[in-house]
Amino acid sequence: MEGLLRSVSIGKASTLSGGGRVVDTAFVKQPVSGTVELGRLGPAGDEHVYRYHGGPDMAVLVYSYDHHGFWRDTVGLDLPEAAAFGENFTVEGLTESKVWLGDVFTVGSARVQVTQPRQPCSKIAARYGRDDLPQLVRQTGFSGYLLRVLEEGTVAAGDRMILAERADHGVTVAEALRILGNERHDGEGMRRLLAIESLGSRVRETLEARLAELA
Repeated sequence: MEGLLRSVSIGKASTLSGGGRVVDTAFVKQPVSGTVELGRLGPAGDEHVYRYHGGPDMAVLVYSYDHHGFWRDTVGLDLPEAAAFGENFTVEGLTESKVWLGDVFTVGSARVQVTQPRQPCSKIAARYGRDDLPQLVRQTGFSGYLLRVLEEGTVAAGDRMILAERADHGVTVAEALRILGNERHDGEGMRRLLAIESLGSRVRETLEARLAELA
């Protein structure tokens, strides 16, 4: 399995106004031309504002351009070609229903691993002035996902993302988002996620706390 890296984008910390709110964020990103250094904490020059954004398990946010038609034609959003949902990597062909947690991809000279689905928050609503967007993202499963960088390197628009390793658990990003966002009392599902060694540490902490509440 492989997909196309359409664009690499980075953002600077600033404020974002929309939907009656003002938030501090680096959500609005711009595509970078040429090669970009990809380090353990993400693309060179990309900034984060909140404590729970970024870090080794959330170094790169990926979103699939395959969903743009739905958001434009069905929801009526006017989307930019790159970083429409705050992502660093805008890709083709690697949607949440195809990609599994723990999948390892080569891209450019780097090697990356899928750690968790992106859980949509109010910044999506603020950017487009639509309070219903976070819930729509959860309902559709068109969330995007996060990567850790296993081997640093350089990446550029036009690179192929090629699947290099896959575990045998069968849990897609879409399934993980369902368990995290829509099935909060699914103890069996949460235990399936926790059994995946590559799962991001913050998601792991969240699931462990939820299971403790169910006990």
